[in-house]
Amino acid sequence: MPDNDSFLHLARPLGPAPIGAQPSTAPLNVAIQPQAVFSILDHSLRRPADQERVIGTLLGTRSEDGTEIEIRNCYAVPHTETAEQVEVDMDYQKQMLALHLRANPREVLVGWYATSSDLNTFSALIQNFYSQQGDGTWPHPAVHLTVSTVPGQEIESRTYISAPIGVTAERAADSCLFLPVPHEIKYGEAEKSGLELISSAKDREDRSQEILTDLDALERAIVHVLDMLERVSNYVNNVLDEEAEPSSALGQFLMNALSLAPKVDPADIERDFNAHIQDVLVVSYLANTIRTQIDLSNRLATAALTLGGGDALAADGQKDGGENRGKGGDRRGGGKGRSNSVSAQTLQAPEEVVDVAPEQAASSGVEETRAISNEAILNEGVASGVCVLSDQAHAILQASASKN
Repeated sequence: MPDNDSFLHLARPLGPAPIGAQPSTAPLNVAIQPQAVFSILDHSLRRPADQERVIGTLLGTRSEDGTEIEIRNCYAVPHTETAEQVEVDMDYQKQMLALHLRANPREVLVGWYATSSDLNTFSALIQNFYSQQGDGTWPHPAVHLTVSTVPGQEIESRTYISAPIGVTAERAADSCLFLPVPHEIKYGEAEKSGLELISSAKDREDRSQEILTDLDALERAIVHVLDMLERVSNYVNNVLDEEAEPSSALGQFLMNALSLAPKVDPADIERDFNAHIQDVLVVSYLANTIRTQIDLSNRLATAALTLGGGDALAADGQKDGGENRGKGGDRRGGGKGRSNSVSAQTLQAPEEVVDVAPEQAASSGVEETRAISNEAILNEGVASGVCVLSDQAHAILQASASKN
């Protein structure tokens, strides 16, 4: 008999489900966002004391061919589980799924999670529910994510898909074959910074960590980069001195990292940095200029309104102190006309000094204080050096000063 290789081909057993109802069992790559894991852990911490595990629904995105799945979100599903039976609130699951899909149209149902690494008959029953047609993930497989939450142990996560298996139609509904699939925790730079900040609190007694400012975070990042450069430099020197074993993979990685560094002259970097600093200073100077201009404009407007009100009060005083009450209305009208003429002269001929009646300037510690404050405003505006008073502002201040 010729010495040939022999192969044994085994077909995956399928349950007596309807034709075309089996979901695909193609190889998958699952990526998990950190916020989904945090939601699962928070749900586990809030579970009842007599409940061993909690379950929930996984939401995310799926590639067009169905081989790439990214878990982005999840929500809890109420359930009760005993040694004899399991009860899941299906109505709550359907309503919450509809609300989440309405709020996030780009996400789809991808599977379910459980805070226990054990796989039992109830797990198969729930897996078949999430894999079914209509309200399930069919024709794509449902992903089952298990997260171990045993106190004092490392958090371990696993992902599975299922294939139908069963010898009878009655056992097909609560039977399936769980197939492990690879997965990874995917996070960006911003999420990585947040995770590092959270993990830094594990060595503190109060389990708290202050949020760093931008400058502190930049300083810490620079120190971390310098430490890594020093470690790499020491390793390279040890390899050159034949004190450490060389690694071709590490050498190739360092060459690739150095090839990505931009080749810029230090003089160009310093020039660009100084230009950036100058731009920042100019923007800050302009912001302070605008702030001072607005504040000074508001004070001048207040002074103008106060000056107009003083003339009106002086005209009323002439009416009360007049010898003939029958002419009081005329005097008051004249006072108003004079106030209007002062305003007109102020706007049209700012160089002219407005004559004010002597009786209007009597008894006026208030008027004297007003003149002093106006002069202080003028001195403040000139000292700031950021704005130029208009001719109207000069006329207002001159009119106020002439009263004293």
